[in-house]
Formats: sequence, C-alpha cells, structure tokens
Amino acid sequence: MMDLQEFFEQERGAGADLVIALVVATEGSTYRKPGAFMLLSSSGRRAGLLSGGCLEGDLHEHALKMLVDDRRCMMHRYDNRSSDDPIWGLGLGCEGSMTIFLLRCGMGDSYEPLTSIFSSLAQNQAVDLLVDLRNGGVIATDSAVSAQTSSIDCFRLRVAPPLRLLICGAGPDAEPLFEFAYRLGWRVTLLDHRPAYAVPHRFSSAELVKQVELNEWAQGFDLERYSAAVVMSHHLGADVQYLSGLARSMIPYIGLLGPPARRERLLADLGPLARDLTTRLRAPVGLNLGGRTPEAIALSIVAEIQAAFSLNAV
Repeated sequence: MMDLQEFFEQERGAGADLVIALVVATEGSTYRKPGAFMLLSSSGRRAGLLSGGCLEGDLHEHALKMLVDDRRCMMHRYDNRSSDDPIWGLGLGCEGSMTIFLLRCGMGDSYEPLTSIFSSLAQNQAVDLLVDLRNGGVIATDSAVSAQTSSIDCFRLRVAPPLRLLICGAGPDAEPLFEFAYRLGWRVTLLDHRPAYAVPHRFSSAELVKQVELNEWAQGFDLERYSAAVVMSHHLGADVQYLSGLARSMIPYIGLLGPPARRERLLADLGPLARDLTTRLRAPVGLNLGGRTPEAIALSIVAEIQAAFSLNAV
C-alpha cells in the first residue's frame, strides 16, 4: 500500500490519468482475492500486482484504451480454467478466474476515490467504500452498513491502513527485522535509549527513529497507533521499562526477545503490571522456524506477527 501511495503521489504530481484495477470476484486458485487493487497510469507506469506478473501487461493495454475512449469504467475477466483459453494460453496452471473492475480517475474528478483513500490511510484510518459497478460511482459508507446493501451491481471495498510496528531496541539485530517489516508494507518506528543505535540513517525508510529516556519513554507517545510491538534491547533494565510502558497500552501483540527464563525474570520485576501482559505477550517472540542468525530470527518474528493478524488471532 505504501508503494501504491508513493506511485499515486508521483503520477498525480505529473498530471497523469490513472486507472484503478480492482479485483471484484474470483473462482478457483488466484494470486490475489477480491478487494485487491493496483494502479495503472497513462504514463505507461504501474504499481501493484494482481497476479504473478501474468496479466498486468494485458490489463494495462485495456486501461490505456479505456482512457483513449474516455470511458469511466469497464469490467474485464481472465479465466485460466481451460487449457485452450485464447487470452492466457500460457500453460500457467493457475486453474482460476478473476474478474477485474477498471475505474478511471484523474484531475477532472480530483483523483477520487484515491485522494480520499490515501488521505484516510495517512491518518491511520480504514476506508469503507461502495463501488457502483455499472457507472463507476463511489460513495463512502459506514463500516456497519448491512451486507444487503451490496448487490450484483455493487462492490464493498474496505482499505485498511498498514500494520504499524514499534521496535523497542535498535541494535544490529533490529536491522533485518525492520527490513522484513518494511518489505511487507508495514510502517515501522524504532526506539532506543542508546545514542549509538538511535540513528535515523540506519533505518532510512522508517516512519520514526527516536532516542528516548527509559524512565519516561512512553510519556506523550501515542502507543495506540501501533498494532504490534517487539522488545529487543538485550538489556534487562531497559526491557523492564519498555514492557512497563507497553503494559499500560492497548497494543494487542507484544513480543519479547529472549528465552523463557529471561521472560520470567522480567515479569517478576514488573510486579502487578505483568498481569496486563498475560494475554498479549509472545515470549519467546517468533515462530519456531529454526535458524539462529539475526535474519532467521527476524523472519520468525514477522512471520508470527503476519500470521497473528491475518488469522485474526489478536
């Protein structure tokens, strides 16, 4: 989503017309599912993927033709469930079909609905839209609108803000964790009480890199913006302070690096506050994937966070 937003801002700045390619229905095995979308530009550039790279070129040609014909919207379907399919015919073996709705937006309509979508995401707010598949109309809706509002001519689209990850401890092993999280499109903040580690250029694409005072690090800090936090300073006193602040927050996923014995010592040092972490603390943090390198550990952590939120386990 971050790549899409950057692309949108670049193309809007250049005055290019854009086409939203939105997956509205699938059958069988497909790379992306309903609700996924990518952006296609009159400049010839595009951002996002709806397949493994198989259909994007053809889809872009349809989008460019739609712009030339000055059409507001159109529907296009790809079906790879038959080996003699004339469009695919590439032996892809995906065995699925995908219906994609193409919607033009540009300067004439203030780049809506993209302007509203990315404006809301910048404020860490989800967006609920009802898309008219007949004429391309889009209206904002309350997330509680009944599913009966949708019909064969409408598609309900919900765009959620990227997951925000807070990393408490910016030592060398935080670098691969940040890189994996960033590649997944998460927005990452890193905190550390040590000046040598709280250096922004080490994490140039992070949302925030900040040096903090341990005894007051959470004061004035909006912890409720974060979906997950990982404590990994490798310092018992510092980890207690970080956990103390996180225990007072509502962050649903809190990970702690280190073995069980270390966890128990830290929880004992927290005293009554430890009870506020009981259902949220993952310690040792990460899935048991094997491997002991910083990269392998980072992979296990992002895998556990991804699974927790994708499977609604938090």
